[in-house]
Amino acid sequence: MALEVEMLTVGQIGENTFLVRPEGGDKLVIVDPGEEAERILAAVEGTGAAVEAILLTHTHFDHIGAVAPVARATGAPVYCPEIEVPVLADIMAYVPWEGFGPYESYDADETVSGGEALELAGLTLDVIFTPGHSPGHVTYSVRGEDAIFSGDVLFQGSVGRVDLPGGDWPILADSISRLLDSHPDETLVHPGHMGLTTLGAERATNPFLQASAR
Repeated sequence: MALEVEMLTVGQIGENTFLVRPEGGDKLVIVDPGEEAERILAAVEGTGAAVEAILLTHTHFDHIGAVAPVARATGAPVYCPEIEVPVLADIMAYVPWEGFGPYESYDADETVSGGEALELAGLTLDVIFTPGHSPGHVTYSVRGEDAIFSGDVLFQGSVGRVDLPGGDWPILADSISRLLDSHPDETLVHPGHMGLTTLGAERATNPFLQASAR
């Protein structure tokens, strides 16, 4: 099975939203609808597929700003990291800087905490608990496809920031190590910001991983 992924970079912080389905599939999942709900919905319409679920890696505002309008328009259930459900339910209370929003809060339909296998849109998505950037952060791994949707855990040449509430570098480094240990180097990383990369490329060249390995 081939995977069909469309990446939309949205909002002021350049957050990546992903539309994910089996190639030619009539259902898809949305990962991290951060902002620009109308643009996301137009992209969904362009696929001709129905949205089966909205998956959140974590609840920093740049990843969830469009959750409520997208969920309302599609009727799709929202899967939220269990620890971070209160943030989704009161988004503006957790926005650390002025000039963003207002965003509409949302009460999660389903929760994930790691260890689940979600059968959605013809895909099996393994939920991996990857805290450190945020307390409840999860990564979605597409079983059999060497593809992960890693939110703000790992970037091309960088890693998620740990200076926001709940951030913790040793915990994040451990989360990244576990992803590297459990997935092959050719695994394609679909991150929350910047471009696509692979676990192998980051293992070999990412300065943050080099530093933590010493």
